[in-house]
Amino acid sequence: MRTRPTLSWTATGAPLPRTTSLDEVVPVVARGRVLVLSGAGLSTESGIPDYRGAAGSLRKHTPMTYQEFVDSPDARRRYWARSHLGWRTIARARPNDGHRAVAALRAAGHLSGVITQNVDGLHQAAGTSDAVELHGSLDRVVCLDCGRTSPREELDRRLRAANPSFEGEATRINPDGDVDLDEGQVRGFRVVGCADCGSGVLKPDVVFFGENVPPERVRRCYRLVDQSRALLVLGSSLTVMSGLRFVRHAAKAGKPVLIVNRGQTRGDACATVRVDLPLGRALTDLVAQLAGSGLSGTGLPGAASTAGPVPPG
Repeated sequence: MRTRPTLSWTATGAPLPRTTSLDEVVPVVARGRVLVLSGAGLSTESGIPDYRGAAGSLRKHTPMTYQEFVDSPDARRRYWARSHLGWRTIARARPNDGHRAVAALRAAGHLSGVITQNVDGLHQAAGTSDAVELHGSLDRVVCLDCGRTSPREELDRRLRAANPSFEGEATRINPDGDVDLDEGQVRGFRVVGCADCGSGVLKPDVVFFGENVPPERVRRCYRLVDQSRALLVLGSSLTVMSGLRFVRHAAKAGKPVLIVNRGQTRGDACATVRVDLPLGRALTDLVAQLAGSGLSGTGLPGAASTAGPVPPG
């Protein structure tokens, strides 16, 4: 069963109060067992735009849906041509202060876990190796026929070999690694099949709009919510139910829900506190305040944590 994609959400009623202070966040995180749920807003400072912010890509771009991808060879050609270029930008992206701060909080024992809605691998690159990738990762590819999973680098090499003269120029990168590309540049792009079974349709190992998150992954996330004392939402509008359901679950259980995001979210009514600050600055300040109060002995990981390519998820 496939869900109908939810691409937008319209707030009703007056906005709920927001603050630019972390005063209510610090003591909750200091008590520990806080679960982080991160969204695209955490990666914007790494050069990867979000979908729904002030400059969000949904204002100009409609993302590929699962049904379109599996039903249309032309849609798959268009996706892989554009993503072939976009992947290079994603692979070059590096963790920002927000990702490093989350890793510091995890290393200090404040966090019980991290669930990310992002598919860019930047939490892992920053040192949070056990982050749960709710929507999968762009650095893996799966065959829809035989189920084989392979590294994106392998597919990148095969696509380069199949399209030696392809020199498209990306005009804008999107959070799913897709880019804007002139239709004339797409025409003639050659898509390759599965290297294992020979003919299978390859898809990035990410959850497309209109596709369901694997049930066991959802159950794992619910368990993380149940085992946590509080939920800290970072950089997500919570428009999509795949993330919002965990916020509602935490609130229903009486757990504090802390949201740090630029602008309103669909989960604001569930939140104990809503903080409107840039993520890198807010999370760096959070680590510093915990350290300065004697509640944490761990600072931000050093520059070494940002070196090298984004690792496999």
